[in-house]
Amino acid sequence: MTRDMDQRDLLKTAALTGGVSPAGDTPHGRTLPHGSTTIPEAERVVITVITDNFADALREDYKIAKRFSATNESPLEAVMIHAEHGLAYHVETTVDGEPHSFLFDFASNGSGVRKNIELLKIDLKKIEAIALSHDHVDHQSALIELLKANRAEIPQKIPFYVGEQFFAGTYSRTADNRVLSLRALKREDVEGLGMVRIVEVRTPTPIVQGAYLAGKIERVTDYEKIASVFVAKRGDKYVQEEFMGEQAIVMNVKGKGLVVLSGCAHRGIVNTVRHAQKITGIEKVHAVIGGCHLTGARPEVIQQTIADIKAIGPDYVVPTHCTGFEAIAAFAREMPDQFILNTAGTRYTISA
Repeated sequence: MTRDMDQRDLLKTAALTGGVSPAGDTPHGRTLPHGSTTIPEAERVVITVITDNFADALREDYKIAKRFSATNESPLEAVMIHAEHGLAYHVETTVDGEPHSFLFDFASNGSGVRKNIELLKIDLKKIEAIALSHDHVDHQSALIELLKANRAEIPQKIPFYVGEQFFAGTYSRTADNRVLSLRALKREDVEGLGMVRIVEVRTPTPIVQGAYLAGKIERVTDYEKIASVFVAKRGDKYVQEEFMGEQAIVMNVKGKGLVVLSGCAHRGIVNTVRHAQKITGIEKVHAVIGGCHLTGARPEVIQQTIADIKAIGPDYVVPTHCTGFEAIAAFAREMPDQFILNTAGTRYTISA
């Protein structure tokens, strides 16, 4: 049986599919030449987490993290930041003194995302592009409502970047053998708004000055395997999902190094960072921010992931969304000087 996923199914499936499983795939497709992508250096990068799984109104600013605060506003309940099982970002780059901005992922609760955009004072008139990391409900459901509600603000025919096979749909097979659709967007619904221009990404692609979509992320580790419960529909059959089109954002801050921003990193957060290093030819990684999809993962997989991230040596690690409590706690324990706990509404500023 196939049906659209409701909120209860989503939460159940998140628990079932959060980790990695013994079943997986091997690297596919062509090998990118080392340093094949030249990303213009940014003098400044600002990443605002519009929403995430966790909110904390009392958490203080820490290192590069500026927390959202509305303690001087009234009424207080109207200005409390929204958190959910979902993820949404606003990203700003400054290159040669010129600012650029875009939205990456949109979470699932339309009213919550819209409220947070207002609270965070994000100017939608200035965005130059929008993009989705992958086709799961907790990253995309709020998009249509956001577009409709801000038709006058969002630039018309704005490019909307998605990975290959994005609109084919992703599914999950439950323990009782039901097949649930994890997508919330249909191509005809998006195009029917007449507001965006869909751009399918297969290779590293600039989204704005100073920021690139990663293109197809090569899988090089032997332990970052995609959970076998994720399936894709090919004809009348369901086959193992490979998330071939899943995207991450890669930026290069002058004098600091790479900033890698992930949605869920189903193809592996280590694979994602190594892919960013390979396509840019830049070894130095300044910050790794985003979902690591380690919720429910085996302890040895979590430990190997953290060991490899430690070996890469980023200055900051900010695990979000689907990383899971155990993995977040392990990052905090194993990388205390680099670790930052994320909260919804946090703004990260990295300057040359």
